[in-house]
Amino acid sequence: MNKLTLADLCELVVDCKNRTPPEAAPGEQAVGFAIGTPNIVNGRIRLSEAKPVSQGTFDIWTARATPREGDIILTREAPVGRVGRIEEGMNVCLGQRTMLLRPSKQYSDSRFLHYFLLSPTLQDLLQSQASGSTVAHLRLGQVRELKIPPVPEVEAQRRIGAVLGALDDKIAINERISAAAMELGRVKFQLLSNSAHEKVTVGDVVELKYGKSLPATRRIAGLIPVFGSGGISGSHNEFLVKGPGIAVGRKGTVGTVYWSEVDFFPIDTTFYIACKSNKVSLEYMYFALRGLGLEYMNSDSAVPGLNRERAQSLLLRIPASEAMQEFTVEARNLFRLQRSREEENLTLATLRDALLPQLMFGRLRVKDAEKIVEDHA
Repeated sequence: MNKLTLADLCELVVDCKNRTPPEAAPGEQAVGFAIGTPNIVNGRIRLSEAKPVSQGTFDIWTARATPREGDIILTREAPVGRVGRIEEGMNVCLGQRTMLLRPSKQYSDSRFLHYFLLSPTLQDLLQSQASGSTVAHLRLGQVRELKIPPVPEVEAQRRIGAVLGALDDKIAINERISAAAMELGRVKFQLLSNSAHEKVTVGDVVELKYGKSLPATRRIAGLIPVFGSGGISGSHNEFLVKGPGIAVGRKGTVGTVYWSEVDFFPIDTTFYIACKSNKVSLEYMYFALRGLGLEYMNSDSAVPGLNRERAQSLLLRIPASEAMQEFTVEARNLFRLQRSREEENLTLATLRDALLPQLMFGRLRVKDAEKIVEDHA
């Protein structure tokens, strides 16, 4: 089927309110999450960092349309072109700089449209339409009237969507396994910490060391992950810290705590952790730091910042040596499990991204793609 515009494949194209929905206040019941540009990563909506919203806010921010399973959220600014599909059980509203696309059941399959928008061809079209003297952005009309290449009939779309979706389903399973492993580690840490009697300050046992400046223009693509306060922000060919290790957000996204199983490069918006005492392990400190409320310790009203001395003065409990060693071994296995799932997901995502343009534009038969996916998923 040859459709001229993106709107022809959609039942509905709705803009957001162009205001940031307020986060649910402490003690206020949250009924859903606001999805903004930071919450859409690699084609997926991530609720883990999304802001919870109250019923009143949810009602106001869904007045134009209530997002439902199968709808697609497209970012129209900062950056343009991120795409996420609403899955079963997601109760969300549009955050700032987003649009809602509801696929037409007559002309498009939800999964196909999701991958179609992620394809290099559509991404290039979206970027070419973006305008703005300072920040590139898309207007509602530009998205609706975006001229698109021909697409298959709906039944063929469903088959393509199912093939690529099988890989994403496996990725989602791995993500849940990783999340369950980290939750198990958190629970084990909590039980151990609650039963411990010795109290020390963070600074007694570890040092928060400053990361090093590494602008994107100076990075040489390699296998070393580069950590900023928002997580991995690229790669480099040299490491600053031998893995495994911990990076902590210092400027920007304050108090975030990241684990790297491999050598890594924390930039100057982060701290990294160096143990000063054999009373604690990095594995123990990862869970301890995540429970200290560092994200609420902004010391600068203009540019969010985590004060090093204040963070190092916080109290924590540490268990006896034997219990610490036992926990460290258990946590080490959990981190290894998480790493193995991340590596498998990288392979699956690479395969998906390679198949995507081939299937989208008829350069690979669906039957052949199904066999390839069956061998991997």
